[in-house]
Amino acid sequence: MSKLSNVLMMLQLLQNKRKYSIKELSEKLEVSPRMIRQYKDELEYAGIYIETIYGPYGGYVLNQDVKIPEKFIKPENIKLENKEYYNVLSKCINSHNKCYIEYYSKEHDKMTKRIIRPYNLIVLDNEWGVAAYCENKQEIRHFYLNRITLIKELDEKF
Repeated sequence: MSKLSNVLMMLQLLQNKRKYSIKELSEKLEVSPRMIRQYKDELEYAGIYIETIYGPYGGYVLNQDVKIPEKFIKPENIKLENKEYYNVLSKCINSHNKCYIEYYSKEHDKMTKRIIRPYNLIVLDNEWGVAAYCENKQEIRHFYLNRITLIKELDEKF
């Protein structure tokens, strides 16, 4: 799984308010304990604070309610206007290739050209979207698939 997927999965596990040891989380997510610590840092950077309990019976506990997207959503409720773009993004996520997209920005009412590093396909308001690092804005952004007017897989890896 991608780093973003693992962070979301860790957050989903911690939602039940149960204490998880770093070892438990690393086994469930199939990553090293070091990566679990990095995921915790990423979540805290995003404003989601995870309590650390020290000692031999220690671990991580989430003491706040955080709304995260459901992992499994019934496909008939989700709009998918362009399966080709979905497939290109899915391929780029698996191969870790960057994408060039032309994207309609509703906020500015204009077309924008971007290079993205797609991390995961997600559902946004019952429509497919992609969570990606936007090199133009230098931050993680969400893009609706139905606003992408052109997509090209690039040879560059991320």
